[in-house]
Amino acid sequence: MKRFFTKLSVLTFLCFLLLNTNTAAAQDITVRGTVSDGADKTTLPGVSVKVKGTQTGTLTDATGKYTISAPANATLIFSYVGYNPTEVQVNNRTTLNVILASSSQELEQVVVVGYGTQKKKDLTGSVSQVKGEELTRQPVQTPTQALQGKVAGVQVIASGEPNTSPSVRLRGTGTLLGGADPLYVVDGVFTNDIRNLSNSDIVTIDVLKDASAAAIYGMRAANGVMIITTKKGKSGENIFTYDANIGFREAAHLVPMAGANQYAGYLNEANKYYGSGTDLIPASALNGTNSDWYDAILRKGLIQSHNLSLSGGSEKVNYYLSAGLLSDEGIQIGNKYDRFTFRVNNEYMVTKKLKFSNMISYTNGKAKGAQADAFGNAYRAAPVVPVKVGDLYGNTSAFGNVSNPLVTIDKADNTARENRIQGNFALEYKPIEGLTLRSAMGIDLDFLKSTDYGYKFLPDLSTFNVIGGNQVRPNSLLTLTKNDKNSWIWDNTATYTKTIEKHTFTILGGVTAEAYSSNNMVGSAKDIPVNKDQWYLDAGTGGTQSVSNTGDKYHRNSYLARLNYGYDNRYLLTASYRADGTSKFGSNSRWDNFPSLGLAWNISNESFLANQKVLSNLKLRGSYGRLGNDNIPSSLYISTAAINKPYYFGYPPPQAVALGIRLEDIIDDQIKWEVTTEYDAGLDFGFLNNRLTGTIDYYNKKTNNALIFVNLPAILGDPDGRALTNASTISNKGLELSLSWADQIGNDWKYSISGNFAHNKNAIEKLNGGQPLLGDAVGGIRPTKSDNGQPIGGYYLLQNIGVFQNQAQINASAQKDARAGDLIYQDISGPNGVPDGKIDDNDRAFSGSYQPKNTYGLNGSLSYKNFDINFGFFGTQGSKIYNAKKAVRGINQATDNIEAFIAKNRWTPNNPSTTEPRATKDALPASTYFVENGDFLRLNNLTLGYTLPKRLLTKVHISNVRVFLTAQNLFTITSYTGFTPELQASIPGALPESANLNQGVDLNTYPSTRTFAFGINVGF
Repeated sequence: MKRFFTKLSVLTFLCFLLLNTNTAAAQDITVRGTVSDGADKTTLPGVSVKVKGTQTGTLTDATGKYTISAPANATLIFSYVGYNPTEVQVNNRTTLNVILASSSQELEQVVVVGYGTQKKKDLTGSVSQVKGEELTRQPVQTPTQALQGKVAGVQVIASGEPNTSPSVRLRGTGTLLGGADPLYVVDGVFTNDIRNLSNSDIVTIDVLKDASAAAIYGMRAANGVMIITTKKGKSGENIFTYDANIGFREAAHLVPMAGANQYAGYLNEANKYYGSGTDLIPASALNGTNSDWYDAILRKGLIQSHNLSLSGGSEKVNYYLSAGLLSDEGIQIGNKYDRFTFRVNNEYMVTKKLKFSNMISYTNGKAKGAQADAFGNAYRAAPVVPVKVGDLYGNTSAFGNVSNPLVTIDKADNTARENRIQGNFALEYKPIEGLTLRSAMGIDLDFLKSTDYGYKFLPDLSTFNVIGGNQVRPNSLLTLTKNDKNSWIWDNTATYTKTIEKHTFTILGGVTAEAYSSNNMVGSAKDIPVNKDQWYLDAGTGGTQSVSNTGDKYHRNSYLARLNYGYDNRYLLTASYRADGTSKFGSNSRWDNFPSLGLAWNISNESFLANQKVLSNLKLRGSYGRLGNDNIPSSLYISTAAINKPYYFGYPPPQAVALGIRLEDIIDDQIKWEVTTEYDAGLDFGFLNNRLTGTIDYYNKKTNNALIFVNLPAILGDPDGRALTNASTISNKGLELSLSWADQIGNDWKYSISGNFAHNKNAIEKLNGGQPLLGDAVGGIRPTKSDNGQPIGGYYLLQNIGVFQNQAQINASAQKDARAGDLIYQDISGPNGVPDGKIDDNDRAFSGSYQPKNTYGLNGSLSYKNFDINFGFFGTQGSKIYNAKKAVRGINQATDNIEAFIAKNRWTPNNPSTTEPRATKDALPASTYFVENGDFLRLNNLTLGYTLPKRLLTKVHISNVRVFLTAQNLFTITSYTGFTPELQASIPGALPESANLNQGVDLNTYPSTRTFAFGINVGF
């Protein structure tokens, strides 16, 4: 025991001595000094001086001087906007004078361009970059949706439906019938679909907007290019991260519909005074039922995302591994999407001159599809019918109404499973200084299987639990789809960089080859058992099976070259050339050339601006380029023949029978590229050490040889009297402006704000003999028409100019059979422009389009110590929407429900409205009555975060923890009365890409959603 107390006393003494030693070593001293600019030696006021690892700090005064108390062995951190942060060890010194070097961070930023990288200061084209951390702040599936409002001239139109790819337009729409989305290049792999990517894996998205920047991609670049770079490992310690968020989604806005009493009053008034004279909805139907059909088919859907990553490396090997889970329950009952992603990005230094890299991703997705018809049915369903009574569905057909929307959902089972592998494998060899030889093979393998099962149901209460005469499916129906798509691209390039005194050269040359194939098989059968184990075609009734098989295949081959030249960091030139060939066109039209030229002058590097402090950067740019678009079906130039009637030859009988053939359509075998020529002039600027930066661009983009149908003489016998050819010209002209300000106030406050604005004018300049293109029919009427001098998809409608108030107005009009309360249509047709006294299709006129005149965004961040807040707004101005939900009401059913606003504000003798017509059970003609203002401003994202202090984390070996609350689509300011003013084309076109003609027609739109989520970011 004595020995124990002796050892304890010695240990206590040693601990006391050690503590006193550490205390002495940690004693604070006063440090003074001056902070100055490394270039001109002027002192810098407002520089943050902070003791590393603590909250102790101060600022330099107006003369650049500071005083701070710090431990003698501490490290001081000096930071100032526009300068590189600098760390200096105190080492018992009481005077420390520090020189800061200008970071020119904005200018030194590296952007990815085609087949290489450049510093932003060396760019001659219009390129914007969005960093990955800006994407991960938002609880969205696709990277493009997270781009909304962040890049001038980029319009992203997203849907509320899970696993839906947003529509993206860069500087307007430049094609009528071809694909209009940009080309996505993911780690060197070309693709049209990036829903397989996890936002957490992305480093940057570089948007190539003008022809000079995008022309190196030639035939795929007419709609712009987005280059997506995923993460890599770095030499050093292993870094482990976990990012997660979980929350719920709900409908952001629903259309208020008439309740039971309002519904019955409206329809009975319509039929009693303007119809047969009887009540359509009997008093017995008003038994207290008041169904909210949107509430019946919608829900709050859970959304969650979890991502793990491990990265690190050494001098010879770098690695990045990640795995992610995404689960998104849509707001429609039964709708859901689950996705698993796995990524492996590795780099191996085989020798000092040879490097091998692989960037591979695997995605597994499972989607339970939404029933689009349910939204339209919920809009029109009678509120006097119950949704369900026990296990029985309400009989909406009892009133001649649409099918019960819940039956539409419950009696369908749609499941799609997708496996996708995307990767790039590359070898880089540097035989001599400045020369890099690179060969890269990219693959994209996509395998999709879907099962669509429609349950059998009849109005047999005891067997099928369904009420309703028109709610009938007498036979179950199974449809199986198998769609395999495979593509590869092989790039071989040589890049040589050389600096000779004030001259810098980068020369690129290369050849690429690309191939694509798809195989789509669809089979269906009837009377398939309910048991899912028997969901195969042979289980159906014999003779009901059908199978169709389609596919596609094409190849591309390209030769490319580019020269980047700079003189003294002042004068810049970029010239590129690409020759492209594609099997999508006939032998006489397969090849075309796509050159570009970009020039820039770094005015701020001139000697006459050397001794001023206000202007940090000033660069003038100008460019020209020629781009192509071959994004069309690959067989349009091929004539196909079909079996004709049998012909009899020989006499006398028996006659020999020979089958004839006929050409199905007259084909233009000279179909060729849609070619876009673009001129761009831009100005980049920065003030006050680049705290304020901005860009202005003007562009003039013209697409020639755009695909369109031309009329054919009837004598040629073509079934529809038209043929597809290159004949039209489309223009997009516009102006873009981006501004950004970043600064800090004291040690603890930092903030930034950026805004962008874009104006675009879209017009069809010449049809050159082509037919004006009509959009697809809505209720038997085609509301859009694309014609000379008009934007693509312009609305072509009767002109509503008011509501008849009395018989005198009717007698003086062209609508002699009208009644008070009917809409007035303008009589604009007739000889020499004189009204002809009747209203017909000749009185239709252009009435705007969904193409916005202006798009804009506003983004900002604010941080105080460990708290941060980020927000993002975006909106459009100058677009119109055709509210087709209203327009189709009453076309097939006289008992469709009505919007509450219309029912309340309809014309009556006691309410002589000049905007809303009288009660009617019939559909109204397609007119400007259904056209609404599509302008909106949306708070797209608001995020509040808190980063835990590092002193709390070091003990548990965690480098950082940030928790946050986020809201997506918090509110939208708009006058549009539908679900959302953000509309993807909801009507399929004659060609898969012709949805361009139907943009803005709101029929079965999935409602936009509002998301609230909690998240965490952890680093080890």
